Amino acid sequence: MNTRSNFDNNLKQLDDMLIEMARKSETAIKESINTLIHQDLEKAKEIIQNDTVIDDLEHEINNKAIVLTAMESPVARDLREIIVAIKISSEVERIADNAVNIAKSTLHIGNEKLIKEIIDIPKMMNIALEMLSDSLTAFLKEDVELAKKSAAKDDKVDEMYGILIKELMGYLQQSPDKTNQITQLAFVCRYIERVADHATNIAEHVVYLVTGKLSNLNE
Repeated sequence: MNTRSNFDNNLKQLDDMLIEMARKSETAIKESINTLIHQDLEKAKEIIQNDTVIDDLEHEINNKAIVLTAMESPVARDLREIIVAIKISSEVERIADNAVNIAKSTLHIGNEKLIKEIIDIPKMMNIALEMLSDSLTAFLKEDVELAKKSAAKDDKVDEMYGILIKELMGYLQQSPDKTNQITQLAFVCRYIERVADHATNIAEHVVYLVTGKLSNLNE
């Protein structure tokens, strides 16, 4: 196998590890919200414990990227791809951290009766995870336009976040005895909003990968 083919194979392995990590993070977010809806405290504890699997994947990606850089001494476009893989793995790991945070909020709420049915938070989650999926597809296909379309959805998530926080503050005035629960639900909304922010960051990394230029897609 020639040097170029070997390098390309290593890059593909890096991409495959990233996608595996992203899928696990996406699953963790979905499960954490489902855990909140059903107040499944045992599942919440499991999500927190399983976070080490995603952390380990990030370490593997970083180590592989470092070895690849040391062995191949890549420049220009190849070097950007390795750098972007490291950056994306960091964003994906932070998404998984938000799943852990949501699980912790579920534990803080415990079995206390919810002030309202959890309907809008999953809707916001679906958009944020759609952004994540599109940004990763844009990375694999090196599709700048898809990356930009993904990032553009962040405005919708921000809008939904604002509406939900306003609604929760209204509940706070009506039911001060539910302060802990309302605060935790507000935190959950913030964690989902952060997932969308990380997806936007991934989209920006894609633009950098393809064009070599840093961009702010969240203006």
